[in-house]
Amino acid sequence: MVSENREKDVTNILIVDDLEVNRFTLRDIIADMGHRPILAESGEQALKLIQHFSIQLIISDIAMPGMDGFEFCRKVKDNPDTREIPIIFISAFDNPDDMIRGFALEGEDYITKPFIPEVIRARIKVHLKLSEAKASLVEMNRKLQVLVSEQIKQMEAEKRNVLYALLRVARETANYDENHMERLCYNSRILAEAMQLSTRYGEVISDGFIDTLELAAPLCDIGNVAVPCEIFHKKSALTVEEEKVMRKHTTIGAKILRDINQAGEYNDFIQMSVDIANYHHENWDGTGYPEGMKGEEIPLSAQIVALVSEYCALMEERTYRGMYDKESAFQIMQQEVGIKFSPDMFYVLKKIYKQLR
Repeated sequence: MVSENREKDVTNILIVDDLEVNRFTLRDIIADMGHRPILAESGEQALKLIQHFSIQLIISDIAMPGMDGFEFCRKVKDNPDTREIPIIFISAFDNPDDMIRGFALEGEDYITKPFIPEVIRARIKVHLKLSEAKASLVEMNRKLQVLVSEQIKQMEAEKRNVLYALLRVARETANYDENHMERLCYNSRILAEAMQLSTRYGEVISDGFIDTLELAAPLCDIGNVAVPCEIFHKKSALTVEEEKVMRKHTTIGAKILRDINQAGEYNDFIQMSVDIANYHHENWDGTGYPEGMKGEEIPLSAQIVALVSEYCALMEERTYRGMYDKESAFQIMQQEVGIKFSPDMFYVLKKIYKQLR
């Protein structure tokens, strides 16, 4: 039985590591942040402590005698009472197999050795914010079951706000420009409106489609919350294993959105958001991911966001390059027409380039 005498305003962070030096290093960092560190020397001891404390975050070593970090994670995630507690693994970044296995067990992130206090503080802040956002979404979905029509509309607007808050966490992880979301929304709408006036797309793009697209477009990369910061900040080419981890942001993002809507009615906004998150890296010629769709098999909303996202990315500074001007951006994108993008859609985008931000 979980103890009922819990301090509501205290953030408890459980540290699980058989090495005393690691426990004490993390303890001091967490205490300096104003949170309460709770220490365990093993997975077995940690499982007992979870029964007596309200834990908001777990930091666990992988290599421990007896129950290792993976087995400990599995037991936490298998328990309905504790499965929502985010788990950050302690691991060496040069072992991508550990990362992939950890994500498969629903672990949320990694802290690499040797410890860098600034990185640890940043990771803790991100995952505490994410946990709070997920808890808010669960509560919103519970309330939606008993609200009348007008109240449901209001809650859906609040749900979008929480999603955007979650998306801002993903944007910070990926180190995107702070105006990235606004540009992506605006440019997606401008392109869709122009397509609506064309004979090629006029019959399939409605005013409602455009309004929903503008809201759903920035959620394309919500799955970035599950990708380690080191991958986004890496200035050299990604390894094959790192690329696999990166590509999972599409299916993870779609799962987050499906889970959010699990208890609700059919929702055009969520359904379009799922399509965009899952398929915005599919290519026109079928060489994309995660399913290798091609041509018109790819949902139209995902095609639009993929094209606009490419443009926005080229117009923004990245850790590995500077930003391009509009002319250079379109020259680069021209080389990918028929490969990544629909020729017809790119033609429309090129016609309205002066309206783009």
